Amino acid sequence: MTDQRYTELGQLGADTPLPNTPEEAVLERVANPCDAPYMIRFVCPEFTSICPVTGAPDFAHMVIDYVPRDWIVESKSLKLFMGAFRNHGAFHEACTTMIGQRLVKELDPQWLRIGGYWYPRGGIPIDVFFATGEAPAGVWVPDQGVPPYRGRG
Repeated sequence: MTDQRYTELGQLGADTPLPNTPEEAVLERVANPCDAPYMIRFVCPEFTSICPVTGAPDFAHMVIDYVPRDWIVESKSLKLFMGAFRNHGAFHEACTTMIGQRLVKELDPQWLRIGGYWYPRGGIPIDVFFATGEAPAGVWVPDQGVPPYRGRG
């Protein structure tokens, strides 16, 4: 028996191919099941995109934290959205902020932050952070838990 609240989800439970671009990806959402403030965390430790100049692959560990208002993101659609960056050419800053801004647009959360912890390119790691402001009072927001890149140093 299918729960009627989820009949509008087109990707969950379906054979859904990876979108060609992040812009084509459909982020689906469902009603927030909780009326108390709480935080949701998604971790994508194998995020990939490509350099817009050289076409070389770039790799990052992404951590997305948000406090929902009325909506939460459906996780399969988020996985497909994140996977759509695989052949997307953009600098680290553009990829990280694009993800955060798209989630804000689709979900209208009380608060959102994303940490993009990029692995070194040319010997220099780049960490990119985006947030919509301060976390709401009373919500437990743990550290993202990603240490600075040290290599062999």
